[in-house]
Amino acid sequence: MIVRRERASDHDAVRTLVRAAFARDPATGTERAPEDVVEAGLLDELREDPGFLPHLSLVAVTDDEISGHVIATRGWLEPTGEPVLGLGPLGVLPGAQRRGIGTVLVHAVLAVAEAADESLVALVGEPAYYRRFDFRPATELGIAAPDPAWGGYFQARWLVEPRTGGTFRFAEPFTRH
Repeated sequence: MIVRRERASDHDAVRTLVRAAFARDPATGTERAPEDVVEAGLLDELREDPGFLPHLSLVAVTDDEISGHVIATRGWLEPTGEPVLGLGPLGVLPGAQRRGIGTVLVHAVLAVAEAADESLVALVGEPAYYRRFDFRPATELGIAAPDPAWGGYFQARWLVEPRTGGTFRFAEPFTRH
């Protein structure tokens, strides 16, 4: 497996991958039709948003096939407006899940973010999964979720010495999904 930046020529394969990876609604567990997978539309919108950071959109390639994708986009801490990152979606082809591809992608995107002098990464995801990457409930770090109902699923990780917290704001496309 190799991990590299996503290319424009990868978009169709990544869209197909995300539709397959999120075919089961994470919140309800029900099966969704490909056109109902909101994460695929979100990803397309994130690529067009001013918060898109091409160096933080990565793919995993296994046997010449894209097997996973992760993206981090520009977010902000309010009220200061400090630029930070929002991670997600992270997707792996169903047949390739539980083989470490997602883990490798998260480590890679965090390494690139840290090398780019980013300060904080936040996400909405399963605490048991993201704990291995040192994510914690954001409230423990002084970071408030855009939606308090997210509770412990809204997590964050400082990449630098912790600074003053605030309320996290994702890139604009997240507000529409």
